[in-house]
Amino acid sequence: MNPDPIVEDAPQTVDKGKRRAQDATERTPLLGASSGTLDDSPPPTSSTSRRLFSRLAAVFLGSFVVSLLVFVALGLLAWSYASRASHASADDLLNEGLVFEGPDRVDVLNITWTGGIWVNVEARMGFDAGSVIGVNVSPDGDGFLQDVWKAVGRWGVRRLDRVSVNMSTIYLTSQSDPSVVLATIEPTPVVVPLTANPPSDSTWLTNISSPLLLRPTHNTSALIHFIREAWRDGSAAVRADVGNVDVRGGALDERSWRNMLHSELSNIRTALRIQIPPIPGIPQTGPVPSLSDLITLQSFNVYSASGSLDLAACATLPDPAPTSFNLTTPSLPFTISLPSTNEPVPIAAVSTAPFTLTHPNITLDISGTVLPIPAASSIVLSNFLTRYLSGLPNPIVISTPIIPDLTVDLDFPAPNPRPHILRNVTIHDMSIKPGGSAFTASGTVYARVVLPRGMEVALHVGRVLPDVLVFDGEVPEGAVYAPLRLNEATPPSAPPLPDPLPERAFGRIRPEDWLASLSGPVPSEDGEGSAFAVTAKIVDVPLEVLPGRQKEFRAFVSKVIFGSDGAIAGILGTAAVAIDVFGLPFPGNDGQGEMELTGLPFRGAIHVGKKSLLGLELGLSGAVRHGEEELKRLVERFLHWGKGKRKRSAVGE
Repeated sequence: MNPDPIVEDAPQTVDKGKRRAQDATERTPLLGASSGTLDDSPPPTSSTSRRLFSRLAAVFLGSFVVSLLVFVALGLLAWSYASRASHASADDLLNEGLVFEGPDRVDVLNITWTGGIWVNVEARMGFDAGSVIGVNVSPDGDGFLQDVWKAVGRWGVRRLDRVSVNMSTIYLTSQSDPSVVLATIEPTPVVVPLTANPPSDSTWLTNISSPLLLRPTHNTSALIHFIREAWRDGSAAVRADVGNVDVRGGALDERSWRNMLHSELSNIRTALRIQIPPIPGIPQTGPVPSLSDLITLQSFNVYSASGSLDLAACATLPDPAPTSFNLTTPSLPFTISLPSTNEPVPIAAVSTAPFTLTHPNITLDISGTVLPIPAASSIVLSNFLTRYLSGLPNPIVISTPIIPDLTVDLDFPAPNPRPHILRNVTIHDMSIKPGGSAFTASGTVYARVVLPRGMEVALHVGRVLPDVLVFDGEVPEGAVYAPLRLNEATPPSAPPLPDPLPERAFGRIRPEDWLASLSGPVPSEDGEGSAFAVTAKIVDVPLEVLPGRQKEFRAFVSKVIFGSDGAIAGILGTAAVAIDVFGLPFPGNDGQGEMELTGLPFRGAIHVGKKSLLGLELGLSGAVRHGEEELKRLVERFLHWGKGKRKRSAVGE
């Protein structure tokens, strides 16, 4: 038996062309089999994705870490700057950071009687933020990291650029007595520019303009005390207290990233010392000069207007501000009063024209109107005018509704040169005659009333009361009579005779009551005010022979009787006049008021002829018919009348 043949697995071979292709089915690939190399490679999707993911993850993580580090670094930088700024004291902010120059100009915008004074202040301001947070360039140089840190800080300051500051009420007090508030200031929000590493000069400062509401204190005594202390020390030491300060980045009403910077400061207190500049013509040492020493009245005018009495004046005072300081003000109201035994009597309401500061003196143009004068206070105004017309200064009181409780005492200066009110005083048709134990005089008094320059008023002299010393010859130079007497009853009492009596004075003529007078305007000369002619008749007014002057009286009578042209009699005296000033508002008197002025001096001369001695003339006419002996006896009797009167008076005593 033959064993079965051994069948070995023969390797399969591919018939590349002799076999019929198999029929294609749905599972047959569209492409033929690839080479063995392509068939053995792994799919590319999984490995590529893993490598891309790794790379993206590395980039993301690196960026995140870098960003985190940057943010941390920036946060640390911001924290370092903010920490320095937050730890800066108010004194550091004010003394090292804030730089203020000025004010360069102050405009008074509005003045309210109760609200205060609105002013607009223009100045130059800047804030050295680099100095506060310590990022300014050091003159000695810094290390690399320090330079980088400072450079970033300066860049941040420049980016921030500005902050808005809103402050609460500022209280100004004296450093010597902080309990007394001198003034309060209501500031408005202001934008403060920021700077880092500014130059040494002031070119980096920014011009600002801000309105402020200023309310001065009503405690006038404390204000005057502060002014005196400041003048004594040469500077004004002031403390400023601010309750709250709100600082916000950016300009007012700005909406940006800058608003993220916000800080509030409270209870800020700082000391200020303001040097008092020298005032021309006023020594820096000694007591505080009074306003009367500072104010010069250049002109003063009062004139009758339609139904009123108006005033106009021009005054100057030294400009105490530095030349770089400018001030403009609107019209400022004032009330002028006259002191009295009770309350001051308001007599005029005036206001200044808007003015600016000028060097070396400020010029004030003043205008106003005389106020209604209470009848009970007319004597106060009469005394004022009497002193003024007599060449004497007057005390006045100045007040303003701007500061209701503030009053300032001033001296209203007398006119210069001293006015000569009564001029060309004479007595026409004067006659002297004996009547019982005395002589009486009659005649018509003529005078010219000339008001000082600037007083262009319409008035009427309705009554006069002369008090006259009569001299043998012209009135000697230097002779004076009757000091000024005020607050007199009506009519004024007779002033005492001068002691000693003036040389060659022998008689006194003084009516016992007012004399009715007539007056009318007459032309005035250059440099004079209104002028008026006044006449008054005297009838049988007593002629008093002065004590111890009988000899002078007899000498004068002898000249009249035996002289060919009579004799010259000098007259020296004072007069009281009652005047109606048109436009002076006395209540209930139709816009007119009568005032009595006393102590107005005058001097003059009159010619006394034989006909003036009327009683003696009648006696002489009869004596001519009875011969020379009778004439001689009559003359001797007349000449010795005064001597006999003196002897009888001595016996009576």
